[in-house]
Amino acid sequence: MGDIVSLKLHRKRKARDDRERQAAENRAAFGRSKDEAELTKAQADKARQDLDGHRRED
Repeated sequence: MGDIVSLKLHRKRKARDDRERQAAENRAAFGRSKDEAELTKAQADKARQDLDGHRRED
């Protein structure tokens, strides 16, 4: 016979793990300084402008 498993504890553990995973994702997405965010935006804008500059006009 198998071990007795508390479903209540399992649900709580899963919820805690899910919250920690979400917090890690949020730290990665929103945990940057203003300078880092502006640098990333400037790089994306420059890449977009370079790509548009190479576009052919018909």
